[in-house]
Formats: sequence, C-alpha cells, structure tokens
Amino acid sequence: MTPPEALLWQQLRQRPNGIKFRRQHPLDPYVVDFFCPVARRVIEIDDWAHDSAEQAERDEKRDKVLTERGFTILRIPAGDVMRDVALAASAILARVENPLHRPWGGPPPQPGEDI
Repeated sequence: MTPPEALLWQQLRQRPNGIKFRRQHPLDPYVVDFFCPVARRVIEIDDWAHDSAEQAERDEKRDKVLTERGFTILRIPAGDVMRDVALAASAILARVENPLHRPWGGPPPQPGEDI
C-alpha cells in the first residue's frame, strides 16, 4: 500500500459506524484499493501517476468495467488523504451511508405517489 492508502486504512479498518471495508480487494480482473461490500462501493486513491493520459485511459476502462458490474467508484486524490485523512474517511463514510438516489426500476416516485 502507498502511504496515503496506509493512513486511510487506519481509519477504515475500525469499521466506522459498523461499516466494513476491505483493502486491496480483488474484483476480477482488478484489485481495488478499498471496497465496501454492503454499498458495492470501490474507493480508489489516485496519486500523481494517475495524471498521465495513458493511466487516465486505463482508469476509465477499469471504471467502466466495474460500473457495468454494479459497483460505484469513488476516486480520491492522494494529496487530499495526506492533508486530512480524517476528512477523507468522513467523506467516504458519508457517500457509503447516503448514496445518491438511483431508481431500481424506473424514475423516482412523484409527490403523492405510493412508494
């Protein structure tokens, strides 16, 4: 693990709010930095190497494959983790606990409609 990943793991391994995270988790054919099984959320910590056009293209392909398999990806710059690891962990937890609404089988219900 990179230094930012190691710092973040110290926060996430404590199972904040009872939510389990895994590190260096295999999602064939990839290994993701962190994974939250209950939310099907992939967390990737991007360092300077992700700034190159070649790496950005690989990241895009990887994200597409994982998204098609039903995972959501959250990319966090390594510098943000290094500046404030507690804030980065809080942001991850917030996204896991309160994901944006994604309708299961159609548009969201209109006001007054039964759910």
